[in-house]
Amino acid sequence: MIAGVQIHSREAFQAQSEILTEGALKFIAALHRTFESTRQSLLVAREAAQQRLDAGVPLDFPAETAHIRADPSWQCAPPAPGLEDRRVEITGPTDRKMVINALNSGAKTFMADFEGACPFYTQPENIS
Repeated sequence: MIAGVQIHSREAFQAQSEILTEGALKFIAALHRTFESTRQSLLVAREAAQQRLDAGVPLDFPAETAHIRADPSWQCAPPAPGLEDRRVEITGPTDRKMVINALNSGAKTFMADFEGACPFYTQPENIS
């Protein structure tokens, strides 16, 4: 094992031992040791930003990057007509309640999981 690295999960131990090789663990440990203080600082800043937004302060871009947003070379063409409104409701299982919610969502289309979430779906290897 790598000094200071502990794996607390007991799930899928065999898969963990195949994926979390010594090289992978060394890499993860190096990332953690290098960037953990930055990661923690960013999490604190993120919480502070969320509190400001919750208090009603509007979301805005930094003033020091205004010249980039004003530069016309950074503008792109408008979306094609078929892409202007692509609202999609993504729903899970295909039970009645989920389909009704999707149809009532106001979206132009909806996606549903007919394979994994449907109780009537049978895996091909289970067909006899």
